Amino acid sequence: MSDKVWLKSYPKGLPSEIDALKHNSLVEMFEEAFDNYRSQVAFENMGKSLTYDEVDKLSMQFAAYLQKECGLKKGDTLAIQMPNCLQYPVVLMGGLRAGLKIVNTNPLYTAREMEHQFKDAEAKAIVIVENFAYNLEKIISNTQIEHVITTGLGDLLGGLKGGIVNFVVKYIKGMVPKFNLPKAVSIKTALAKGAKLSLDKPAISQEDCAFLQYTGGTTGVSKGAMLSHRNVLSHTEQIIWWFNPLLEEGKTEVMVTAIPLYHIFALTVNGIFMFKIGAKNILITNPRDMKAFLGELKKQKFTLMTGVNTLFNGMLNQPDFEKIDFSALKATIGGGMAVQDFVAEKWQKVTGTPLCEGYGLSETSPVLSCNPLDGTHKRGTIGLPTPSTDMAIFDENGNQLPQGEIGEICARGPQVMSGYLNKDNSQVFFEGGWFRTGDMGMMDEQGFFKIVDRKKDMINVSGFNVYPNEVENVIANHEKVLEVAAIGVPDDKSTEAVKVFIVKSDQSLTKEEVDAYCDENLTGYKRPKYIEFRDELPKSNVGKIIRRELRDAEEAK
Repeated sequence: MSDKVWLKSYPKGLPSEIDALKHNSLVEMFEEAFDNYRSQVAFENMGKSLTYDEVDKLSMQFAAYLQKECGLKKGDTLAIQMPNCLQYPVVLMGGLRAGLKIVNTNPLYTAREMEHQFKDAEAKAIVIVENFAYNLEKIISNTQIEHVITTGLGDLLGGLKGGIVNFVVKYIKGMVPKFNLPKAVSIKTALAKGAKLSLDKPAISQEDCAFLQYTGGTTGVSKGAMLSHRNVLSHTEQIIWWFNPLLEEGKTEVMVTAIPLYHIFALTVNGIFMFKIGAKNILITNPRDMKAFLGELKKQKFTLMTGVNTLFNGMLNQPDFEKIDFSALKATIGGGMAVQDFVAEKWQKVTGTPLCEGYGLSETSPVLSCNPLDGTHKRGTIGLPTPSTDMAIFDENGNQLPQGEIGEICARGPQVMSGYLNKDNSQVFFEGGWFRTGDMGMMDEQGFFKIVDRKKDMINVSGFNVYPNEVENVIANHEKVLEVAAIGVPDDKSTEAVKVFIVKSDQSLTKEEVDAYCDENLTGYKRPKYIEFRDELPKSNVGKIIRRELRDAEEAK
């Protein structure tokens, strides 16, 4: 069955409440998609495709291996540590089909960060790309991990191509440091063994934990947000409702997935939602290789795309960007960090489609709000709450604030986690189940929400609150600025002063030019007292600028 059967129950103009009770688990939802779209392409990476039928068979083989060969039981934890590749959805769905909890792990984590996450989650098994196995070797004895499955990036590309990719990555580029994990099994071996086994399907309920999604750790030790099958099923229904104006019955959507699948945004929006509706997902392994990334886009007739501000900005600054065919593109969704005005404006000018900003967190599966995709989006805001979601602005004491006042954004809805694993959650929620996001924002007269900044990033200049996002947004509009980050640094006279770090797009840019531009566009206390030019800014693997690292470097001086 290739027509979009899910659309029949989602007419335009449906009520703003969703029903998460259509499936008992994510596994049931996946199995419905397998049946509906069996012959269609589900995922493509490096020119190799997997159909829905192939994902079904491979994930079932892997689930059987985990259950019968590894002896893992429902509720055990499986860690996945790899970039976007064909193995990811196979392993992810296989783990869920075996009734396991999934811990998505950033491949670039240090050994220390890996150890913390694996111990906290009590991971019993891990699937890890070979490039990062040397770090696992350092800490595995301090964890509860009993089963290690390794994979090369080319393992599911098949034939000669897969062998060449693995050879180049390991021996030509030298990207696989030596490691010694004697009990490790390759994913090819695991799948071959699983093909001879059968899975005893576990009984999975909506309230069972599906993901332990760890926060980025950019503000301290990362914490595991407990997301149930119901949380993610609800989120999927909410996103289907939101995307409904763009989706056409009988037409296969093509999504560009440049954000890594271990990130909550890509996991649930690009991965799970797109799978539910029978889309084709283009997995980009390394979007930082802009030349290769844009080369891939030239081959595709893509209809949807997600990303973060730095990714879009980087693409727009590539000379070949305007040569890409955007005729099929319906919408681009930005999240993970604030989308800057000049980036959104330039994106729409070049592609002919709006760059709509949404908002969410790991703790909320992640989307809480998004700009409407029917052409009524409001640039500079994070949009309106998704169906069945309440959002409001609160003060420090848990009192709700009126429209127009700045406070902490709080939310409640079926996609919001139950709490953090092994943590005191008493300060995580206000009375009434309002989750505290830690983001400062406001609601305007039309009900659209706007993020002002992260609470902990706010700069105090002589008692005035300065929000880094505002300073960055102004300076980023300068034609000679490529990227900018603002932080607060200690100041004897004003408690803190604003310091900005700038990456130039034009090497002729001077501090005097920046000063003059800020004098014209920012009130006195918001203007940077210090300006530092850099070749690059510290970023997470998702492309988010990490202000904390800049603050730490300043404190170490």
